[in-house]
Amino acid sequence: MEIIGYIGAILMGLSLGLIGGGGSILTVPILVYLFHVDAVLATAYSLFIVGLTSLVGSVSHIKLGNIHWKTALVFGIPSIISVFFTRSVIVPHIPNPMFSIGTLVVSKAMGLLVLFAIIMILAAYSMIKPSKKKIETNESDITFNFPLILAEGLIVGVVTGLVGAGGGFLIIPALVLLAKLPMKKAVGTSLLIIASKSLIGFIGDMKGTEVIDWKFLFIFSSIAIVGILLGSMLSKKIAGEKLKPVFGWFVLIMGIYIILKELL
Repeated sequence: MEIIGYIGAILMGLSLGLIGGGGSILTVPILVYLFHVDAVLATAYSLFIVGLTSLVGSVSHIKLGNIHWKTALVFGIPSIISVFFTRSVIVPHIPNPMFSIGTLVVSKAMGLLVLFAIIMILAAYSMIKPSKKKIETNESDITFNFPLILAEGLIVGVVTGLVGAGGGFLIIPALVLLAKLPMKKAVGTSLLIIASKSLIGFIGDMKGTEVIDWKFLFIFSSIAIVGILLGSMLSKKIAGEKLKPVFGWFVLIMGIYIILKELL
């Protein structure tokens, strides 16, 4: 099962490199079901893995000038604040068990996994539905809808903090629609935002009493980094938009599987 898990790490990195998001949604299920990591700890591990992988992936975009720094700050700062608050304050205070319905007792781990599965299904929908033709804009044409960008940043930060996913499937559409970024700049800027808020979110988990398997984290992250580097190279030859629906169907199946496994 561990071999399948490490193959999943490569696929996660490939997705981030090819389409700028989506891949991190696989990390928690891989950690929970293939490596048997506790669900709450898996969301923390996922933040580290996704953050480090995205940081490496963003380097090539920085060199190519595919980062729109103003947008990264406007979107990234509220996102970083909300993910840090979520990990350091909200997640530790979620009761365990959360609630019960008849004979069904919903534990904290089960609740987070079901929420994660719902996020997966929403992410799958955004990847499967046909994307509208996007008109590439010039740097001088980039405009900002500040209130919506700030609100989206806060929401994505909370989602990232709760389930440990980078949120690229939410960030990229927001950057294209709200900040009017060209797709290439949206992908590069998204990776930088994902890296920043994920690593800050992981720091929000550190209370000094955690037992972190750093060896495993670095092995998994290193494999995912190989994937994102391969994905970045392949993105020059393969259109990420063509792969999104296929990946979306896979994520949809995974999301439904998690809900059925946890609730039945």
